[in-house]
Amino acid sequence: MEQTVKISVRNLVEFILREGDIDNRMAGSMERDAMQQGSRIHRKIQRRMGSAYRAEVLLKIQCPCEGFILQVEGRADGILTEEGQTVIDEIKGVMRDLELVREPVGVHLAQAKCYAYIYASQNGLDAVGVQMTYCNLETEEIKRFRQQYGLKELEGWFGDLVHAYEKWAGFQIAWKKERNASIRRTEFPFPYRAGQRDLAASVYRTILRQKKLFIQAPTGVGKTMAVLFPAVRAMGEELGEKIFYLTAKTITRTVAEQAFQTLRSRGLQFKVITLTAKEKICFCEETECNPDACPYAKGHYDRVNDAVFDLINKGCELTRGVLEAQAKEYQVCPFEMALDVSLWVDAVICDYNYVFDPNAHLKRFFSEGNKGGYLFLIDEAHNLVERGREMYSAEIYKEEVLRIKRLVKTEAPVLAKRLEECNRQLLEMKRECENYTILMKEAAGLQENPGFAKGEGGCQVVDSVSHVSLKLMNVFAELERYLEECQDQGKREEVLDFYFQVRDFLNIYEILDENYTVYAELERQGHFKLKLLCVNPAANLQKYLEQGNSTVFFSATLLPIHYYKKLLSVETDDYAVYAESTFPEKNRLLLLGTDVSTRYTLRGKEMYCRIARYILETIRAKRGNYMIFFPSYRFMEDVYEAFRGEAAEEDDIECVLQSQYMGEEAREIFLETFEEERDNSLAGFCVMGGIFSEGIDLTKDRLIGAVIVGTGLPQVCNDREILRACFDSRKLSGFDYAYLYPGMNKVLQSAGRVIRTEEDRGVILLLDERFLGAQYQGTFPREWSRIQTCRLGNLEEKLKYFWGNGRI
Repeated sequence: MEQTVKISVRNLVEFILREGDIDNRMAGSMERDAMQQGSRIHRKIQRRMGSAYRAEVLLKIQCPCEGFILQVEGRADGILTEEGQTVIDEIKGVMRDLELVREPVGVHLAQAKCYAYIYASQNGLDAVGVQMTYCNLETEEIKRFRQQYGLKELEGWFGDLVHAYEKWAGFQIAWKKERNASIRRTEFPFPYRAGQRDLAASVYRTILRQKKLFIQAPTGVGKTMAVLFPAVRAMGEELGEKIFYLTAKTITRTVAEQAFQTLRSRGLQFKVITLTAKEKICFCEETECNPDACPYAKGHYDRVNDAVFDLINKGCELTRGVLEAQAKEYQVCPFEMALDVSLWVDAVICDYNYVFDPNAHLKRFFSEGNKGGYLFLIDEAHNLVERGREMYSAEIYKEEVLRIKRLVKTEAPVLAKRLEECNRQLLEMKRECENYTILMKEAAGLQENPGFAKGEGGCQVVDSVSHVSLKLMNVFAELERYLEECQDQGKREEVLDFYFQVRDFLNIYEILDENYTVYAELERQGHFKLKLLCVNPAANLQKYLEQGNSTVFFSATLLPIHYYKKLLSVETDDYAVYAESTFPEKNRLLLLGTDVSTRYTLRGKEMYCRIARYILETIRAKRGNYMIFFPSYRFMEDVYEAFRGEAAEEDDIECVLQSQYMGEEAREIFLETFEEERDNSLAGFCVMGGIFSEGIDLTKDRLIGAVIVGTGLPQVCNDREILRACFDSRKLSGFDYAYLYPGMNKVLQSAGRVIRTEEDRGVILLLDERFLGAQYQGTFPREWSRIQTCRLGNLEEKLKYFWGNGRI
C-alpha cells in the first residue's frame, strides 16, 4: 500500500509560490486575517450570504506521485451556487484601507484556485468562478474580485503546483524510512544511573498515552538524556512527528545539542536544528530586513527553497556554522532559511517563544486548528510560568499615545485625531485612578493602601476596557495607512514600535477571560498605563500544547509540583515523577544561618557586616571558588562594601561582581574566571534569578560553595499584589503563589550550582532566619532533609569538620 503524505492548501501555496524580497517595512496588513477578529468577520460574512452559500466546505484530493500519494486538503470559506454557476469564495479580513487593495494577493488567489480545481474536478464542472472577498475589520466594508477559470486551465496550473512539491514529499518519505531504521538500532548511550531507567520509562509511557508529565529531577540524575532518548524512540514508532526541545536560556540548548550529538555518535540518523535569534545570526550590522538595507533580503524567496532542499539532502549536520555557510552561498537570510529548514528536520531546539508567544510563534507549525503530533520537551520548565505571563500580558501607556500623536499630527491629521480620542479615554481613566487612590489612602488612615506596593503609584482594577479597545482599533487602522505611506525612516521606526504595542494589546484583549485581571496604574513617575495581566498562563499555553501529542515538563527545581501543575496545565490527570538525587549525601554540607535576616526592617550596616562575616568565614574554611547570591543588585553592593571592610587584611580572596547590564562577552569573561587555575580563593557576587543562578555548569573544584542571602521573594509591586489577591480569591494561598514559590525557586536554582557530579563536594549556606519557617521548609527538596542550623559563632567549627573528614 502506497504511503500518503498530507499537506494543507494554504501551506502548499505559501511554500511553493512565494517569491521576491523580505521587506519588514510593510506593516503586515494583509496578514491580519490571522487575528481573531478575522475569524469573526468570516462568520459574519458567511451568515449574510443566504441559502445558496455553503460555508466552511471541507475539500481534499489525492494526487498520485512516484511511490506515494499526495493528499491536498483544506476548507473553502464558501461555495456559492447562483444561476447555475458555482463560485469559490475566499475571505480575508484586513485592517488597511480597501482602496489600497487593488488586486488579490497572489497566495490568497492561489488558495482559492486550489479549492476551485478540487471542487470542479470532483463535481464534473467545465468552469468555476473564483471570488476574493476582502473585508476591512474596522469598517466592515467589503471589496470583491471575481474571475472565471476553465477546468483545463486549473488542471494544468494545479498539476504544476503538485509537481513542484513532489520532490519535497519524496524526500520526507525516504528520510523517515532511513531515520526510523537507525532509531531501532540505537541503544541508550550510557549505563543507566540509579533511577534513570525508570525516568526514561515514565517519559515513554507518557508519550504512548498522549499525556503530560512533570519531572522534578535534581542535577546528576541525567534527566536530559532520560527525557530525550525515549522521545526519539517514540518517534521511531510513529508516536510523534517532531520533537520540540524548548529552553529558556542558551546554555541549556547546548546541553540538548550535546545529547543529540552523543546519540548520533552511536549511529542515530536524526536531523536537529537549533534556532538562533535573528539579531544574533544576522549577517548585517543592523538588523534591517528590507531589500534596500540587506542584500540577503533582496530576492530571498526566489532562492531560499533551493538552499533548503540542497541543505537537507547533505546530511544531519545543521550547526549554526553550516547554516550560515549555506545562507551565504545562496545569498539568503540565515534566520528565515533556518525557519524553513525546521520544517524538514526531526527535532527543533529553540526558545519558548517560538512555540508559545502569540506574536513570535512558528506559524508554519502552530497556526490555528493545526494538529502536528509534536512531542514537547520543556527544559527548565520552572521558567515558563513567568515567561508565559509576559507573553500573554499587554499594556499601553497614555504618554506613548500622546507622543505618537505629536509626532504625526502635521502629516497625518486623521491618525492624530484617532490618537487624541484614545488619549482622552485614557486621561479619564487616569483621573478615576487618582481619585480612587486618594479615597483608598484616606480609608486606610492616610497609610499606604495595602493593595498597592510601597513606593508605587495608585492602582485600580478595571471591569471593562471594551471602549478603549474600540478606539485602539481605529488607531490601528490609521497606523496601517500611515506606515504604508511614510517615507521618513526615523519616524517610521518610532511609529512601527507603537504599532506593535497596539497590535499586542488588541490581540491580548481578544483572549481575555477569567485568567486575566485588567488594571489601571498611575506609576510613581506620573506615567499612566492600562495593563491586561495574565494571572494564570495555563489556558493560553494549552492552545499550543494541544497541537502536539504529549508534553514533558522537567527541571531540577519544579517544587512544589502542584504550583506548576496549576499554572502550566489545564488538565487534572497529568503525571508527576520525583527523581531521587544520586549524589552521596556526605559530599554536601547544607547550613542555615539563623542569626541573620534580609527583611527590609532589619537591613542596615550592622546586618550587612554580619552577612559579610558569614561569607568571609565560609571562604576562609577552604580555599576555592564560591558564588554568593543576593536578592537584588543594591543589596549585593551594600554587602560587598561591608565585605571589603571585613576582608581588608585578606590578600588571597579575589572578588568579581555581576553587573546589571552585562553583555554576552562580559558574561563569558565572568564565567571563565571560575575556570582559571589560581592559588587564591575567588568570590563571585551575583543576583538570584539572574544569568549565573541557573544553567551554568561549574563542576568539581570550579565551584565548592554557594552562599544564598535571603529568600528570593520577588519585590512587592502592584503586579505581585494583584496576583496575590487573585489567588486568594480562588481559595489558594496568594502569598505562596505570588511570592513564596517564585522566590524559593530562585533559592533552589542558586543552590543547585554547587553539586554537579558525583565527585563534587561543596557547601550550601542559606542566610535568613525565615528559612526556619514551616512555609519555607515545605518547599525544600527531599535531599535537604538533613539541613543543619548554625550561628556566626559556630560556623567555623561546622565548616572545618566538613572539610576535614567529609562527614556532615
